[in-house]
Amino acid sequence: MQILLTNDDGIFAPGLAAIYKELIKLGDVTVVAPAESQSGASHSVTLHQPLVCNKVDINGQFTGFSVQGSPADCVKLAVMQLCARPIDLLVAGINNGANAGINVYYSGTVAAAMEGAFLKIPAVAMSLAAEEKMDFENAAGYCAKILKKLMPLKSGEVININIPQLSKGEPKGIRVVPQSSKGFDERYIRQKNEQGRTVFQLAGGPHRADDTPTDTTSLVEGFITITALAPDMTNHEKTRRLQQIKW
Repeated sequence: MQILLTNDDGIFAPGLAAIYKELIKLGDVTVVAPAESQSGASHSVTLHQPLVCNKVDINGQFTGFSVQGSPADCVKLAVMQLCARPIDLLVAGINNGANAGINVYYSGTVAAAMEGAFLKIPAVAMSLAAEEKMDFENAAGYCAKILKKLMPLKSGEVININIPQLSKGEPKGIRVVPQSSKGFDERYIRQKNEQGRTVFQLAGGPHRADDTPTDTTSLVEGFITITALAPDMTNHEKTRRLQQIKW
């Protein structure tokens, strides 16, 4: 099996190295990842300048392609130029911090998986809930076990996996749940910078509560969450109603 591994924390991120060790047990792994952290890059792509790409040694463990671009750039470049063989599976992660709820839209990790879906490649995004000490090695073990049960994925499918904080003990189990759309309790804090200018720092608390189990609530409760995502953002029910109007 030909596997493409990418992330949004940068090619030297420990989460990428941890899942690489598990993926090489399943097939041939090609690493193509951003040269630097692209957290929050969402699905941005580089349009007006060429991409700088270098082959690098990753902490003496393996080599990969370092790209001066976004996670989506990495996937497109890998598929169209860098990978000699067709890709059977795309893995994005393991991200430093959960990608659940509306974070799915901001996430470069999930965007990389979605880019795979656009290119008809089965894709899995993997993330670990943030805490002071991140146990990526243990998280990679959980992700690998889930990945084996998920296989084979169909062309263009996207699965989003989130691992809860592992310092609190073993996960309570696995929940297959929908993505929450409640969002955060957010606000901007007005500040003065060193030049005396007024600036605004985004801040906020936890996700707003859901009435039924979702990825955000289940993750807080200590469960591993699995959410099937789709690249089609169409509201099909509303579209059908709009089609009934005599325009």
